[in-house]
Amino acid sequence: MKVLANDGLSQSGVQLLKDAGFEVIIKKVAQDQLEDYLNSNGISVLLVRSATEVRKNIIDNCIHLKVIGRGGVGMDNIDVEYARSKGITVINTPEASSASVAELVFAHLFGGARKLHDSNRNMPLEGDSRFKDLKKSYAGGSELRGKTLGIIGLGRIGREVAKIALGVGMRVVASDKEVGETEITLDFYNDQKVTIPVKTEPVEQLIEHADFISLHVPAQSKPIIGKAEFDKMKKGVGIINTARGGILDEEALLNAIEDEKVSFAALDTFENEPSPAIKLLMNESISLSPHIGAATSEAQERIGEELAHQIIKIFKK
Repeated sequence: MKVLANDGLSQSGVQLLKDAGFEVIIKKVAQDQLEDYLNSNGISVLLVRSATEVRKNIIDNCIHLKVIGRGGVGMDNIDVEYARSKGITVINTPEASSASVAELVFAHLFGGARKLHDSNRNMPLEGDSRFKDLKKSYAGGSELRGKTLGIIGLGRIGREVAKIALGVGMRVVASDKEVGETEITLDFYNDQKVTIPVKTEPVEQLIEHADFISLHVPAQSKPIIGKAEFDKMKKGVGIINTARGGILDEEALLNAIEDEKVSFAALDTFENEPSPAIKLLMNESISLSPHIGAATSEAQERIGEELAHQIIKIFKK
C-alpha cells in the first residue's frame, strides 16, 4: 500500500506507517502533475497540508485513491463531501496543532500590546540614533492581565487560547454556534487542575466589550468581521486572525486602524495567500507571520503520528 506525503510528513509518522507495512513516498509533486503521478504510481493514500489541493478531477480520475489526509484542522483545500460521496475516506488532525496555534496567538498578542512588532522593525534602523524618541514612541503599551479577550469560535484551538488567557489573568468571553456556556480546565505541572466557567454570547455582544478579539472559525463564504462589526467595537481594540484568510475584511481592517478604532492587529492568514496585500505588510500597526500557526516541531510530530494512527486503523479493519 503506497502513501504519498505531498507536503511532507514527520519522521515519527513515516516510521509508524513503515512499521505497519506501508510504502511511504515523501515527494513534492506539482499540482498540475499530481493526477498523473497518483495514477502511474498506484497511490492509495494522499497526505497534504495547505499547499496541495484535492479537487474533483483528482477524486474522479485517481482510481487507486482510498484515503485523503490533511495534516491540520481546516480542509477547505479538499472537496471533502464529494470525496466521501465517492467512497474515499477523508481524515484530518484536529487536535495535533491546537496548542501551537494558541501559543502563536499569544506571541502576537503580547507583542502587539507592547508594540514589539514595530519596535523590532525600527530599533535596528534607528536605535543608535533615536533611542529616546523610540522609547517615547513605544511607551504606553497595555497589560493583558484584567483585560477581556473575546474568542470567536470555541473549538479545540479556541479552548487552548482560553486556557492561556485564563492563566494570564484575563477575562474570557466566547462566541460559538454549537457551544453554550462551558468550562475550561487548566492543567498544571504538578497534576493540579482548576476548572473555570467561560461565558458564551452572540458575536454582536462580544465585539462590543472585548479589549482583544481572536478568531477561530473555519473558512467562510464572506467575512464575519467587516465594517459593521468594527464600528461596534471598543476604541483601541486589538484583533488577531490565525484561522483562515477571508474571515476578516482586510480593507475594513485597514480603515479601522486608520480611524484608531483598532490599535493593533495580528495576521497569520490572509485573503490572498501566498501574496498578501502590500498595504497590510507595510502597516506599522499590524503584526505579521506567514501562516505558521501549526509550524512547530512538536505540532508536526503530533500531526504525523495522528495521521499514521488513523491510516493504520482504516486499513487494518
